Amino acid sequence: MESPILHGEFKIFSRGKDLFRDFFTELRRAEKHIHVLFYIVKEDSFSQEFLEILKEKAKEGVEVRLILDRLGSWKVKKNTIKSLRKAGVQCAFINKVKLPFLFYSSQVRNHRKITVIDGRIGYLGGFNIGAEYIDLDPKLSPWRDYHLKITGEGVHFLQQEFLVDWQQCTGIQMLPPITPSQEGEKNSQTFNVPESIRVDHHGWGLAEAAVEFYGGEKETHTSIKEATKHPLVQMEGHLDYFPELPKGKIPHQIMSTEAFQLEEMFIRLIQEAEKSIIIGTPYFIPGKRIMKELLKAIQKGVHLTILVPFVSDHILVQEASYRYLRPLLQAGAIVYQFENGFYHAKALVIDNKICDLGTANFDKRSLYLNKEINCYIYDPAFIDQVKQVIQKDIQDSKRLTLETLNQPNLARTIKEKLAGAISYFL
Repeated sequence: MESPILHGEFKIFSRGKDLFRDFFTELRRAEKHIHVLFYIVKEDSFSQEFLEILKEKAKEGVEVRLILDRLGSWKVKKNTIKSLRKAGVQCAFINKVKLPFLFYSSQVRNHRKITVIDGRIGYLGGFNIGAEYIDLDPKLSPWRDYHLKITGEGVHFLQQEFLVDWQQCTGIQMLPPITPSQEGEKNSQTFNVPESIRVDHHGWGLAEAAVEFYGGEKETHTSIKEATKHPLVQMEGHLDYFPELPKGKIPHQIMSTEAFQLEEMFIRLIQEAEKSIIIGTPYFIPGKRIMKELLKAIQKGVHLTILVPFVSDHILVQEASYRYLRPLLQAGAIVYQFENGFYHAKALVIDNKICDLGTANFDKRSLYLNKEINCYIYDPAFIDQVKQVIQKDIQDSKRLTLETLNQPNLARTIKEKLAGAISYFL
């Protein structure tokens, strides 16, 4: 699902302390509503600071909705949820693990990170909520990531995506269903939902079709008791969720993907390259089709640069990448390993014309399983700014050579074989 070309303003954050200083300030300024979706929220002191802000705003009368991925945020305790709801925060877990499809439902995660404040400010990117994201984990510090602050037209699309996900996990429909008789109509009192994210008149869309295709099941729609204590604002005649916004200068699109959609989008981007491709990712585990396109790009003279971490935060993901990096290195790609902390950023830059930033990693889990949301930016000046950030990270990196990867190492070879067998689930 993709938005039309939108126009807005962007600020990029690469350090967690800078991001969350700005993020928490904007949360505290909220007057009408706060909508937040995170893959990971923990139970540490930093997470508690975040949750306390949400509770404070709810007590002030601000509508606060919080979505957490069921497995990504497994550390959040029942008492924490109870405390949030008591304060007036409407919260729900998405993508729960359920019988009879335990394996399927445990693998498909909502990896999106979306925040919308008063319908006017949005955030999207790679940071979650936890101590490591503000450099409090000695092993993974400093944490390097890319996160966008968005104003302008793109905020409407983030809002729509949040409300679609909210409906999936709570059953509460806050976007009006579109019926055939409504197609093409424009009502000044009703927000016009773009075709790209419309659900059908039963309230279900691509997510559920994908689940049925893979033999899974739909989310059980049970409303949250705490949520029903307050009257829900319906879209018709109410534009607080979608206020009129300034157009902004930077052209962009927002892409919401799941179940193979991301692979097609990445392939189209790679095929657009004429001079250079830059990939930044914590996990480089692409599928065969993307590998084929990357090798074709190198063969036609495109300069390919890949930036990955030297330190890994998950078992076997580094070893899983080697089988893909070897043929690319042999073909002429340049690979850097970030050494100044942990590199968790997600970036794809094509020439100086397209920059993709968001939540999706360059791995099979993001390509084929997870629900992701990315932003394509088409502004050369902002793309230059992103490339400067990436160049800074390259300066803190060491070049990986084919000779290094081909040195005999029995333990690494065993890990590579094992990682290859389970690469879809790393």
